[in-house]
This record gives sequence, C-alpha cells and structure tokens, in this order.
Amino acid sequence: MTQETNPPDSLVRYERQMRYPPIGESGQRKLRDSQVLICGCGALGSVLANTLARAGVGHLRLVDRDFLELNNLQRQVLYEEADVEATIPKAAAARDKLRRINSQIEIEAHVVDLSAANVLALVDGVDLILDGTDNFETRFLLNDVSLQQGIPWIYGGCIGAEGQSITIIPGETACLRCVMPEPPPPGSTPTCDTAGILGPAVNVTASFQACEALKILSGNLDTISRSWTIFDLWDNEFRQVSLASLQTGGDCPACERREFPWLDGSRGVHSAVLCGRNSVQLSFPGQESVRLDALEERLRGVAQVLRNRFLLRFNVDDYHVTVFPDGRAIVGGTEDLAEARSVYAKYIGT
Repeated sequence: MTQETNPPDSLVRYERQMRYPPIGESGQRKLRDSQVLICGCGALGSVLANTLARAGVGHLRLVDRDFLELNNLQRQVLYEEADVEATIPKAAAARDKLRRINSQIEIEAHVVDLSAANVLALVDGVDLILDGTDNFETRFLLNDVSLQQGIPWIYGGCIGAEGQSITIIPGETACLRCVMPEPPPPGSTPTCDTAGILGPAVNVTASFQACEALKILSGNLDTISRSWTIFDLWDNEFRQVSLASLQTGGDCPACERREFPWLDGSRGVHSAVLCGRNSVQLSFPGQESVRLDALEERLRGVAQVLRNRFLLRFNVDDYHVTVFPDGRAIVGGTEDLAEARSVYAKYIGT
C-alpha cells in the first residue's frame, strides 16, 4: 500500500478527499498549510466556512459585522435557533460550530466591519480571500487589496434562484473592475428583500467558490475557471462568459493603472443600508471603543437592554439598535441614513 492510500493519522479524516488524484496527500498537506480569509459569514460565507473546515484548510479567518436573526436560518447552514436566541454574532457562532466540526484546524473570528482601515491587517498572511459579502462596496475593496497585495480572491453573489462567481488571480486573470468598472448605483439591483433568495442557489454558488478555492490552495491553478460563471437553478440555465479579452486587451484602472480608491479610502461609505433588513449600519473609523457596560447603565432608564460580551441591544420607540464595542451600530426600523444617525446621536452619542 502506498502512502497515498495509508495516510498518516493527522490526515486520516481526509482519506476520501485524498483519493481524488488532483488532491492526493501532497495537495492535502498544502490545504493544511493554507490560510484563508472568509469575508462575511452569512449565506455564502457559512457554506464556504463549513466546506473548507471539513476539507482541512488549516487556518480560517472569519470576518462578519452582523448578528444572527431567525430569518437567516433558511439559508445560513452553520446556525441554529439557539444561536439566534443568544444574539451571538455570526463570526463567533461560526467559529464555535466549526471548532466542534474540526478540532485540527485554527479558526479566528473577527466581529468587525471590513473597511479600508482594517483590511490590510485582516489579509495579512492569507493565501486566498473568499467573498461571502452582500454589497459591492466591500467587493471593490477586496478587489483593490487583492491586486495590491497579490492575493487571489473569489467573487460570489446570489439572489433569487440565480448565482454567479469569478475567480481572480492577480496578474493572470481579469479582475472585478475589468468586468464591472463601477459598482451598480444604490437601488438599481434587486436585493434578497425585494427578490427573495433560495437556499439551493446559495449552496451551489458557495460550492462553486469552494471548489475553486481547493484548486488554488492544493496547487492546481491550471484548472481554475477563467470565465464568469452564471446560473439560474429555477430556469435550468448555466452559462460561462470568457473574460480573456478583458484581461489581455483592457484598460482596467485597477489591473493596468494600479488605482485602488477603495483601499486608500477615497471611495466607499461608512454608513450603509443593510440588505433586506430595514436597517442602517453606522460605523465611525478612528472612533474610540465603547464600554458596553457603561452604556447599559446609561440606557436602563429609557429602554430594555440586552448585553453580552459581543454586543448590546435595545429597543426604543420603533427602533431596534445594536451596538458593538468598536462603536459601530445597526439601527433597525429605518432605511434613512440621517434618521439612523439621529437615533445614534440621541441614545449613544457622537
């Protein structure tokens, strides 16, 4: 029997995966030695994290700004009702669940809003970036940092029964801005709130991304998709659009001119309406941290407060407010940025 069919004890759990010739024991060892940043731990991100943890990727860094709600459970596969009841942030809940799934790997959880201020620290040392986000501002930031740092990343998105993905290798393939020079204007594209979303579309999209990730991390770069993959599960449609001409003959501001406005902070916003939530997120780069215990004391006379070590939540008037230690807040009950800022200023301060 060869070593490929008799793996060492540390790799026994991956035996069936190693029997697939393009992976083998050498590829599995590369997976074990890899570090991956997963941006967003919601629909796509939870499937990505689950798949890569089970596949034996040695170090996962999970980043998500949000906490769990009951309507997440329809498509976010790592979580359960108890996580919702405990108001646990998605990144922390994902980390705890994945540690029970695979104790051999390292998993970090960062409950932060990915931004130009922290993205360089978060990509430090990683071999691959995976997109599990729900907005183009963050995706354009990931594209910038990918190209500037020379780190591959895999874009993914889904809505309704549709999904799409692009694998981006700096210097070798087209990037997101080759395909989409500017993000779509606010309100111009459907959201999960207006168009809905099916769990199977999430699972297929994230599985496509995860397989591309395994190719890259195991050293099989020659097999990655160099097309824009688009599918509609409901209408049984699947197509791939070649991006070769964009990569070889375009004048991309990111690839060709090395302009990274989302990374240098000249583009992007610090407040955002959240997809399908009737909520606004407010973030304040450079702001000092908030003492949640002191804030709880201040709010006791005006609202019912729930606090744990990750966040503080309170309901007041028709608003549902969640505050994180970095000062970031999610104001539910409005999609108006100015109204959300007023609520923040009134009950939390500036």
